[in-house]
Amino acid sequence: MGRPGWLPCSTPTFRFPPLADFPLLLLRNSSLRLLLLAGLLGLGLLRPWAGHAQILDDSTRNRYGARTTFILKERDLLQGDTVGRMIDTTLTRLPQQRYWTHDTTFQQTLGYFGSASRPLLWEASRQLGGRLGRTVFDQYARGPEDVNYYDTRSPYTFFRFFQGNPYEQVFELGYARSLKKRFNVGFNFERFGANKAIAVDNTKTGQVEHTNFMFFARYQSLNNRYHAMGHFATARHTLAEQGGIRPQPYQLDTLADGTVYPDLTLLFGYQREEVNLTNAKNRDSRDRARLLHSYQLLGRGLTAYHLFDWSRQLNRYTDELPVLATGVPNPFYPVIRLSTAATDDRAEFRQLENTVGVMGQSQLVNYRLYGRYRTYSLETRAAYGAPAVVSEALARRDSAQLFLGGTATFAYRKFAIETAGEFKPSVKNPAKTEFWLSGRARLDWLSGELLLTSAAPTLTEQQVEGNHFAWNNSFDNVQVQQLRVRAARQLGRHFVEAAGTVANIKNYIYYSVDPDSQTDQVHLAGPTQQSDAFLISSFMGHYRGSVGKLFFETQATVTGGAGTDNPALRIPAVVGDARLYYQGYLFKNALFGQVGVQGYYQSRWQAYDYSPSTQQFFVQNHFTIRSVPVADVFINADIKTVGVFLKLAYVNQLPESGYFAAPYYAALPRRLQFGLRWQFFN
Repeated sequence: MGRPGWLPCSTPTFRFPPLADFPLLLLRNSSLRLLLLAGLLGLGLLRPWAGHAQILDDSTRNRYGARTTFILKERDLLQGDTVGRMIDTTLTRLPQQRYWTHDTTFQQTLGYFGSASRPLLWEASRQLGGRLGRTVFDQYARGPEDVNYYDTRSPYTFFRFFQGNPYEQVFELGYARSLKKRFNVGFNFERFGANKAIAVDNTKTGQVEHTNFMFFARYQSLNNRYHAMGHFATARHTLAEQGGIRPQPYQLDTLADGTVYPDLTLLFGYQREEVNLTNAKNRDSRDRARLLHSYQLLGRGLTAYHLFDWSRQLNRYTDELPVLATGVPNPFYPVIRLSTAATDDRAEFRQLENTVGVMGQSQLVNYRLYGRYRTYSLETRAAYGAPAVVSEALARRDSAQLFLGGTATFAYRKFAIETAGEFKPSVKNPAKTEFWLSGRARLDWLSGELLLTSAAPTLTEQQVEGNHFAWNNSFDNVQVQQLRVRAARQLGRHFVEAAGTVANIKNYIYYSVDPDSQTDQVHLAGPTQQSDAFLISSFMGHYRGSVGKLFFETQATVTGGAGTDNPALRIPAVVGDARLYYQGYLFKNALFGQVGVQGYYQSRWQAYDYSPSTQQFFVQNHFTIRSVPVADVFINADIKTVGVFLKLAYVNQLPESGYFAAPYYAALPRRLQFGLRWQFFN
């Protein structure tokens, strides 16, 4: 139900030019204009003019704006919140690249935008039951829990365009409007793109293309007892796999013992380098239809809800040249099993879930109980023979699973205690029962959480059949016992946070080379289960504060127990970032700006290698990445509803230098990035 006294929605008055014209509009004399704006803003911010809060409020001059546009998510409805929160109009995260996609955690990538990636830091998983286990492109597809539903007084349009010249590009267009106060509909279109930086004659040659279209709707009844929100989303992610840099004879060095090893300092020629794969592609296709609706039976104390979720994920890897022109199999692959003509490995996973439950809230207690029924299927296909013909590689796998779970929270003033859990019973084999249980207590600024999990291996960890890899495993459940203590306190203009985590991990499953092989310590051998339990610990510190108009924010995580002495799990000992910037108003408060520097650091570690045909990162012991400090300088500006930034990324790169993001995958060199975010409220 809309808010009382709302006026009828007006029609949009702005029309976007065609997508193909947008880069031309932005790039026409863009260098001169951006440099002029940067100079004016940089000089102006150094003047001692009065500054105000970071969030701009344009609703004081306009009838509609950020204060009349609210965002709701699924978790809000499941917690009884039907109001939501105002949209974000701040500038702070605008130039930070890890906020350009849908997973903002620290990630190990292959060095370029749109590549496969994996979480860099430890986080226990709470996913149970049948899962595909191919997650390297997850950060580019919006998860159902992160879909925005809107409550708007006026039509709301969101537009952003980011360009990292000449390598990266982000385009997004969204629109939402309310109909008769109770019904809101909208759509969102995204396109991510990246050009090749390695082994290419022209840096305009495409490497990554991602498109994502979503239609969403939200409804609430006149008496506010019935609520519904749903969406349909489709995502297509395609990229050319290069397999990393292949060192040439002039880049090799002979050690004192006669061992020949690449001189890594010579592998930053970017366009001049050679790569292992020239005709390989990975495709990740996803579709999802989802509906969550609830009805209040006895006020807020008892509400019934139902969640319908259907999803499909297809991963396809192709290589038209598994055999080189010389007739020799490409040494990038450990073996060619099914076809020398072409590689075409496919895995298609379909899932249907129905969740039914009840929930309720009072001043002191919040609870939710539910049951979920899941059915899924997995089809594995591959190309056989020459000429290559695609056919079934493994028998179709189908299953049905039942889950039971719930949450309960008690809160009184500064004290709160919360319990939550979910389990999947196994009648035939109780040892295969899966669960996660958590208990959390909070007293003002101090909190602690205990988490216990036992989860089955993913379907990919259990069985794979392809042109270059095949395995069939029977693994035990992965078990985690984790304790986390967190303290967070706002002290005036300063915010301080610290968190310590200790996790005991048993039966951990990881991908790795064959540790017992005397001839091959480079290629992926398959998944392995670490039967011995091991312990990891981490400490995270976060500070955010300001002195006058100077702002500073930093976050760092120190991890122990996941170094080279751990054969199963690798995490850099130190990972952190920091930002220092000056902000204020210009031109009689017409323009708000920031100028500053940001940096990222990770310590020396043996990073995961990557197998593109299986879409898996794996542990290796032959390549160590040095400590990586990366610095950027940036200028942000906000004029009413328009936000822009200009950033020089990797400003500290020296001539003929660079760094690796993964073994033989060089990260992007110094480059200029700029972006525009525009929000319309009428």
